[in-house]
Amino acid sequence: MEPITTVAAYGLGAAALAAAAMKLKSRLELSKAKHPSLTGHSRLARRVAALVPFYQYDDGRFFSADGAPEAVVAERRADFARLAALYRVRYPRSVALTAEARGLISDLQFTGLYRVPFQFSRFVREHLPIGAFLDSSAGVTVTDLDGNAFYDLTGSYGVNLFGYDFYKECISRAEERARALGPVLGAYHPVVADNATRLARLSGMDEISFHMSGTEAVMQAVRLARYHTRRSHLVRFCGAYHGWWGEVQPGVGNPQPARETYTLKEMSEDTLRVLRHRRDIACVLVNPAQAMHPNTAAPGDSTLVDSGRRAHVDRAAYSQWLKQLRAVCDERGIVLIFDEVFVGFRLARGGAQEYFGVAADLVTYGKSLGGGLPIGVVCGRKHLMKRFREDRPADICFARGTFNSHPYVMAAMNEFLRRLDEPDIARLYTDLDQNWDRRATELNDRLREAALPVQVENLSSIWTICYTKPSAYNWMFQYYLRAEGLALSWVGTGRIIFSLNYSAADFAAVADRFVAAARAMRQGGWWWEDPAVTNRTIRRRILREMIAQRLSPHHPS
Repeated sequence: MEPITTVAAYGLGAAALAAAAMKLKSRLELSKAKHPSLTGHSRLARRVAALVPFYQYDDGRFFSADGAPEAVVAERRADFARLAALYRVRYPRSVALTAEARGLISDLQFTGLYRVPFQFSRFVREHLPIGAFLDSSAGVTVTDLDGNAFYDLTGSYGVNLFGYDFYKECISRAEERARALGPVLGAYHPVVADNATRLARLSGMDEISFHMSGTEAVMQAVRLARYHTRRSHLVRFCGAYHGWWGEVQPGVGNPQPARETYTLKEMSEDTLRVLRHRRDIACVLVNPAQAMHPNTAAPGDSTLVDSGRRAHVDRAAYSQWLKQLRAVCDERGIVLIFDEVFVGFRLARGGAQEYFGVAADLVTYGKSLGGGLPIGVVCGRKHLMKRFREDRPADICFARGTFNSHPYVMAAMNEFLRRLDEPDIARLYTDLDQNWDRRATELNDRLREAALPVQVENLSSIWTICYTKPSAYNWMFQYYLRAEGLALSWVGTGRIIFSLNYSAADFAAVADRFVAAARAMRQGGWWWEDPAVTNRTIRRRILREMIAQRLSPHHPS
């Protein structure tokens, strides 16, 4: 018996070693599939973020952070004073109400603080405050409390697809259609049936569920994928935004680490290898807007400390990547989810599925779809949308919300969906990419001819501003744009969103103001050039400042 026991022991040992080797191999594959930047390492990003010390530039350092000579510093100081005086005269009521409300509205405190890099923030907020209140909208413009009209480049975070007048009409008609039923919840207004039919046709899916926001729709899509696959983990890609809930914000911005989320490299064979080999992956989340900047977060001016921002769209390459994802998900029984809350109906009438030529298993929509009112929608394959098991009556995937399918929201959505079929709206999709690519090219040509260190990159009507020469002050550009009558969201020049109803004349006016703002900023001395100043030297200077502040005896431990 002893030899048999010994052989069995050796066999068990060999099996254990083999299992350990396989586990190590899987772990190494997972590590390799993470992006080498902090964006791909959420835990490390959280640790690093906790170490970043606060410090701020005083009046003198504010204008000379890049080591500019005194003559340039004097130019900046004078032009900043001119700009601050213009703001005081032009925006007093809007700024006053914002200051009054800030103490009660936490969102205002956050957005006001993170509009520019934190080293400059206090001084900018003190002298160049931005009003957060508006009085009216019309066409492609918005008007503040002081009567200043701005060309709107915010797109209302992507909601504004066809112009504000379009959504006013949707809401007005919806109120008339839903008035008889009123805010009755639980039962459905008759328009819900038509909404579901139209959405099924547009999305190519079988069933629909209605929710109250895009974030909630994505939560439900992931939940359904986990329920039906009986697997635990979701895969998201570096930099992609899917709402503010914990599982899709595993790094900075989430107080608790996400424990069942893999953040992997986009457009990478290493990632495909992980999807092929792991057995715990329920779904893959794709935000198609990442085609503009794979593996990088949506840019904002709060982190614009140099000119390292990059964006570029290769539609063919991204389409090929999505096709590879589709094939691997089919092979492994993984649910492919397109999060089209932001890009839905913007890139094409049939959304990103049509634009990139790839069908998902579940699609989430929001923003514009609500006709100007809050909405979230999940569209999916029949077998994935089911929330119960007929053979196991207690095994359910519960999801309900008090305001799901609110009559007024459903009526506004129905107006939106019906108007998609109108000739005037359908014409906006004709040569859509070519139209916006041509506009971007024309503006870039003007900027290049004027030797201005600014260029734009675009994914159709979604634009970002890139800077072509090293500078520590690019974040100032948003204030010059505002002075020229162009309204940006609080993220500044990182994301510009045009509504599709911008006419040739409207865009020409925007382009003129854009170039004028860039000329004014250059004249103000902010784009001073020195061969010794590079993006690397700027980042190294900031790192030295952080280390010095961290080691300072006055720094709180």
